Amino acid sequence: MRVFVLGSGAREHALVHALRRSRGVSEVFAAPGNPGIAQAADLLPVAADDLPSVAEAAADLRIDITIVGPELPLAMGIGDEFERRGLRLFGPHRAAAELEASKVFAKEFCLRHGIPTARAEVARSRDETVAAARGLGLPVVFKADGLAAGKGVLIVRNEDDLEQALDAFYDQRRFGDAADRVLVEEYLEGDEVSYMVISDGTRVVPIATSHDYKRAGEGNTGPNTGGMGAHSPALVIPPGTSRIILDSVVRPTIAGMAEEGREFRGVLYAGLMMTTDGPKVLEFNCRLGDPETQAIFLRLDDNFAAIARDAAAGMLEVQNMKWRKEAVACVVVAAENYPGIPRKGNEITGTADAMALAGVTVYHGGTRLIDGRLVTSGGRVLSVCGRGATLDEALDTAYQGVGKIHFDGMWCRSDIGRDTLEKLGTSDG
Repeated sequence: MRVFVLGSGAREHALVHALRRSRGVSEVFAAPGNPGIAQAADLLPVAADDLPSVAEAAADLRIDITIVGPELPLAMGIGDEFERRGLRLFGPHRAAAELEASKVFAKEFCLRHGIPTARAEVARSRDETVAAARGLGLPVVFKADGLAAGKGVLIVRNEDDLEQALDAFYDQRRFGDAADRVLVEEYLEGDEVSYMVISDGTRVVPIATSHDYKRAGEGNTGPNTGGMGAHSPALVIPPGTSRIILDSVVRPTIAGMAEEGREFRGVLYAGLMMTTDGPKVLEFNCRLGDPETQAIFLRLDDNFAAIARDAAAGMLEVQNMKWRKEAVACVVVAAENYPGIPRKGNEITGTADAMALAGVTVYHGGTRLIDGRLVTSGGRVLSVCGRGATLDEALDTAYQGVGKIHFDGMWCRSDIGRDTLEKLGTSDG
């Protein structure tokens, strides 16, 4: 198979890594890629959201399956573009990708199909937002309706938070047109987990579980980011809960989308809160998560290229994927000022030293080469992953890898996985 990966982040680097381990894959291409991806794939100078150019490249290179990493090409309709040209793509059409592209659509879809989710109201102005917040009662969560790179969510715990959130959404217009509508949602308590499946439109195959960390600060405080770390397996999902999630969330979603003429092929990502009343949907994504993919796919012991091809063709045959019985932890190393406007152009050293450590894998995110020097070019610069027999071992290995890397302004959370270890009673502090 000849495989094409769209995107330029650490998630795409992890996908290329997994595809290189897939039996029967002869060539891997990526666009636009990054310096890490360039070591394992042939890069094409095409932007992931330039849909006609991407499709032309796939046709010219006789690609068997194109795998989309980021959400924007899916929301723009790359699935429709590929179908028009008779090309095979792993990812939903534009109508199905609205599950991620519109928080309001996703909320109303859940309510239509009886899928458990938080109570919410839709607001279109500052006054309506205030009224919705007061009606639901603080704390609440404000969510920009459209795509906001994982940052369009603010938790409003008190009156001060409310004023700051209103300022961000309506005065600063921090989230732009994505916040023309605001979903005001009740605040849910519990453990947040990521549950992903691969679907061919009717059948589903679960992907290994993961637990991700979206907040910038220690102890899950501070602003939302695209994700500061993850570990797999999630470990906070009680035995038997996976079946409940499949039956109450995943299968009704796939069936509901088909009923509405929005057949879903690709990865369905359900961000869930494990409440005392059971799992409730926080959000849907229509592609693999970042940084969850970096942790999950290091555990993969299966042919991802073949599974993606079969799902795209509507002929998914496997019922389960094979995973290594180990833990993987991912720590995201970020640039100064992230999740604001990140500082760029700082030289990165130590990635080779980190990779030389047993059990460490480093995936490139916001990096680029300038005159032979590896420098920062984005907010989430590297994903440093560690493998181990237990989560404790995996975290120790990942942080050893982080310790080998340096660039000016570098920072990361030092407590990834600590909450899980404490719940398991295995943390030594």
